[in-house]
Amino acid sequence: MSKPVIGVLGASGAVGRAAVRELRALGHTGLRLGGRTASALCAVAEENAVGHDETVWADADATDGLRAFTEDCDIVLNCVGPTYRLRATVASAALAAGAHCVDVAGDDPAAEDLLKGGDPARDDRTVVLSAGALPGLSSLLPRWLAGQGLDGATALTAHCGGLETCSPTVAHDLMLSLSSGGADGAAYGEALAAVRGGRRVSRALRADEDTTHEAFPGRVAVQPYLSGESERLAGDLGLDRLDWYNVHPGPAVRTLLNLLPGRLAAGDDRAELAQRLILAADLDLAGRKPYYVMDFALSGTASGAPATAGLTLRAASSYRLTAAVGALAVDAVLRGKVPAGVHFACDVLNPDRVVRHLRDHGVADLRLTGAAAGAHQVEEGVL
Repeated sequence: MSKPVIGVLGASGAVGRAAVRELRALGHTGLRLGGRTASALCAVAEENAVGHDETVWADADATDGLRAFTEDCDIVLNCVGPTYRLRATVASAALAAGAHCVDVAGDDPAAEDLLKGGDPARDDRTVVLSAGALPGLSSLLPRWLAGQGLDGATALTAHCGGLETCSPTVAHDLMLSLSSGGADGAAYGEALAAVRGGRRVSRALRADEDTTHEAFPGRVAVQPYLSGESERLAGDLGLDRLDWYNVHPGPAVRTLLNLLPGRLAAGDDRAELAQRLILAADLDLAGRKPYYVMDFALSGTASGAPATAGLTLRAASSYRLTAAVGALAVDAVLRGKVPAGVHFACDVLNPDRVVRHLRDHGVADLRLTGAAAGAHQVEEGVL
């Protein structure tokens, strides 16, 4: 039986390069690496390669290039963007070539486009979207935590953010998310909103520009933000309350983010604003060690009494977290663990397997507290 052909689009980018490593760690070799720069692709192919990787010029904005890249692939892992401009472009090309597709982003806009064109399940094909850190891991980890020592969950508080470089894709997607990225053409999420009584409530929370949080070093700014993924998570776990905070340790990035809506409304050039965001991230990072943190505090009951369970994930990079989830989604599809159709990663990936991979492959450190620590017979210990 021949090995499946796995195409990694954007293989020389921040996420793509890490995804190639993660796929190799899962035992997948002989990859097809796609991108726009031949020399960069060759460098990835030669980096700790166990088997021969093929490099193919590919550009998500060029129909012919996508067609040539996806031809004969069994599955395509899409690591390019901007997500909310490309939408389902790559997934549609993969399906047209008879391949499955995993997208580290895609989110609601891609799902809507794909379902308008007919359900891929009819052709026994699978598309997994939002297979990244946020969205993706941001919903998988709370689902896993809910099963660690709690009989039932009622409230979740999350703090996610870090200090790292900003890729061009992230910069452009952040701007696009202000007006797209959510369901039905809405913005990706709503600032200051939260879940109360199981429903979205606008302006339920306030931002704090100068505060501290035990999971983050130094002083930080926190911005309440409720996304569609978080709302679905609240419904799936039956939560009465959900407070979600984006954490910004760097003052230069936070200052620019405050100005961004007004600058976009004034018609400022998006490419110039993206470059300013990239430079702001570099300024905040100067002389400091990059990191990314996801911290979750879940309240509920255990043995009939009120209880809490906590999980703090620390990693050197959100890009590697995204790569790990994307690679695990590819592996799950190839092993027949994901049914045909269009899915979000958090709905179809096994949270236990994701957590084990993050721990065993050194992708991240995970620390449990409260009922979750007791469930693993450690006291406030590292998992």
